Amino acid sequence: MKIIETKRLYLRELVLEDTHQLSKVLSDPESMQFYPEPFSTEKVGSWIQWNIDNYKKYNHGLWAVVLKDGDNLIGDCGITMQFIEGETVPEIGFHIIKDYWNKGYATEAAIACRDYAFMVLKYPKVFSYTTIKNTPSQKVAEKIGMQKYKVFEKNGEKQIVQVALHNEV
Repeated sequence: MKIIETKRLYLRELVLEDTHQLSKVLSDPESMQFYPEPFSTEKVGSWIQWNIDNYKKYNHGLWAVVLKDGDNLIGDCGITMQFIEGETVPEIGFHIIKDYWNKGYATEAAIACRDYAFMVLKYPKVFSYTTIKNTPSQKVAEKIGMQKYKVFEKNGEKQIVQVALHNEV
């Protein structure tokens, strides 16, 4: 059931039974400050179902991030296909429950997903995509070897896209 394993974490497919635990990040106003709004419990279930569908369609999606020590689900991280300015690209995204922020978990999971994207899925490049205000996510992207690719506007807000190339990390 484990897709990826790191020193402190493992990533596995999300299941609908993860809704309550994943709501601790996706329904939290502070954690979701860079989204239009925090997710309702129903939307968290839809989010999980979207990822389950992505597993079937692409062989990847956002996976549950689980601490090996205690077997706690602390968020999600993975690779989704995003449509960015006319182009569909693999994007590494993550959401970590705020009790686990600033412990390196997002970076550890994102590095593992980047490597999986390059080595297993054979993508030549991977992206990160967020609002320009979301500097914490941009810093994680930089830590995993991403550089600024472009800035554009969507829904009246500036977005930044970062990229890592397989042969540069």
